[in-house]
Amino acid sequence: MSTYEENESKFMRKAKENPFVPVGMAGFFAIVGYRLMKMKSRGDTKMSVHLIHMRVAAQGFVVGAMTLGVVYSMYKEYVVKPREQQKAVDHK
Repeated sequence: MSTYEENESKFMRKAKENPFVPVGMAGFFAIVGYRLMKMKSRGDTKMSVHLIHMRVAAQGFVVGAMTLGVVYSMYKEYVVKPREQQKAVDHK
């Protein structure tokens, strides 16, 4: 197995464990791409201010995706898993 295949399978495994990581990455790149295209029509806004706004928006999206990922994993751990365990006990 080549290094590329190992890395690809590692990424897919991590994406299945934490589904909001790819969402956060995609959102980050989408926001950065959009803001870079919008840079042409920024008007009187200084370049540094425009870049700071782009960074804050991208980081905010990533933090939001990470927060949703944590909430989702807590839901699976503390709500879904106890239900499944209770169903298994009831079927015995």
